[in-house]
Amino acid sequence: MDPCPFVRILIGDLTLKFPSVSKPSFSTVHPSSSPCFCKIKLTNFPHQFSAVPLIVDDSAAAPTTTAAARSHSLNACFNLTKPQIETLASKRPSLSISIYTGRRGASCGLNSAKLLGRVTVPLAELATAESRPVVYQNGWIGIGGKKTGSGSSQSQFFLSVRAEPDPRFVFKFDGEPECSPQVFQVQGNVKQPVFTCKFGFRNASDMQSRSMSEPSTPRNWLVPFMGSNQKEQSLKERKGWSLTIHDLSGSPVAAASMVTPFVASPGSQRVSRSNPGAWLILRPEDGTWKPWGRLEAWLERGGSDTVGYKFELLSTILANSTVSASNGGKFTIDLTSSLTPVNSPHSSFDFGSGSGSSRPGSGSGSDFGFGLIPQLLQRGFVMSSTVEGIGKCSKPEVEVGVQHVTCTEDAAAYVALAAAMDLSMDACRPFSHKLRKELRQ
Repeated sequence: MDPCPFVRILIGDLTLKFPSVSKPSFSTVHPSSSPCFCKIKLTNFPHQFSAVPLIVDDSAAAPTTTAAARSHSLNACFNLTKPQIETLASKRPSLSISIYTGRRGASCGLNSAKLLGRVTVPLAELATAESRPVVYQNGWIGIGGKKTGSGSSQSQFFLSVRAEPDPRFVFKFDGEPECSPQVFQVQGNVKQPVFTCKFGFRNASDMQSRSMSEPSTPRNWLVPFMGSNQKEQSLKERKGWSLTIHDLSGSPVAAASMVTPFVASPGSQRVSRSNPGAWLILRPEDGTWKPWGRLEAWLERGGSDTVGYKFELLSTILANSTVSASNGGKFTIDLTSSLTPVNSPHSSFDFGSGSGSSRPGSGSGSDFGFGLIPQLLQRGFVMSSTVEGIGKCSKPEVEVGVQHVTCTEDAAAYVALAAAMDLSMDACRPFSHKLRKELRQ
C-alpha cells in the first residue's frame, strides 16, 4: 500500500540585523544585550516560539551576516496531513511571524517583550509541495522604523520558508496494546491489517535467554501464597511486561520487553527520573531477539503532571522529552536540524506479503540497529505516535517516514516502540492507583 502524503513547512535561518549601535531603531534598548525571539503562527495551527540571533549592521559584522544566512538552522516546523493541506489551500494560508525584543512572559504582571515588527509570508499552491519542494521566502525583509533613501533606519530580518514532501507510512492499533490488538496500515479511508500484537509477561530467565517463545501467561494463582513482604514489593513495582509484533503469517518481527521494572521511589508512590523504568525494543535474528533500541520513562518531580521519556539507539539519544500525564500528546523522533533537503522517496511497500519481510543481507547483525544508522543520518522526520493520558483508552496511531522503512521489520520495530511508550504511561501511573486487570501479573 502506498504511503500517505504529508507536507512539512520548515522555517529557519532566522537572523535579526539592527542598524549600527549609534543609530538604534528603538529607544533605550541596546541591540547587543537585548534578547530577541519570535512567535510563528500558521493558519489553524498552534503557534511556535523561537529565539532569533542578533547582529549589528556595521562593516565588522558583515562576515557574520553571511555566515548566519548560510547556517541552515531550523527554527520551527509544521507537519500537514492531506486533509489539512486541502483545508489550508482553500483558505489562502499564510505564515505570520511576530518579532520581539525582551524576554518571553510577564515581569511584575506586565509583558516585558516589545514588538519590533511582523512579517507575513503567503503560502500559495501548497498542494504542489506534495510532489516537490517549494521555496516561499529566502532573504532579508525590512521591519519596523521608517524607510529612507538608503533604508538604513529599518531593522532587517532574514528568513527562509520552504515546504517539502514528507510521505509517511501510517499504522493504527485496533485496540489498546495490552489487549493484544491488530495493527492496520492506513491510507486515506482505506485500511488493511498488517500486524498482530501479543501482550504478556516475561520473567528474568526469559530475557537472559532472549528466546523468541511467546511471553508466559500471568500466574495470578501465586499471589495468595506470597508472604507479606513479597506482596508489598509486588505492589511497588511493575515488571515483566512484554509485547510481540507478528506479521500476518504469524512470524514474530519485533518485540518490546520491559527490562528494568517501574519501581516506586523510596517514600513515594511515583517512578522517579533517578530510577526510571526501561524497555528494550527487539528485532529477530537467527531465532533469537537482538536489541535495537532502549526506551526509558518516569514521572517528573514534585506534583508535575508530566511523564518524561528518553529513547536511545546504539547509545545515541534520539528523543528526550515529556508528555502530559493527564492529556497525553505525541511521542516523536524528529532529527530535522537544518533546512538541507532530505531524500524522501515516495515508494510503496506491501507489509502484508511475505516478500516484504526481509531485504538483502537480512539476518546478519548489521541489519539490526547498526543497519538503520545510515538511514537515520539522513535526518528528517523519523516517527511519531499518539499517546493518551494515564487511565484513558488508547489506540496509538503511528507515523513512520518512508526513508526509514526498507522492510517489514523496520516498520514493526517502530510499532513496538509506540506500544512501549503507550504502556509506559500506565507503568508510570502512581502506585496508589490500581491498574486494569490486563496489566496485573
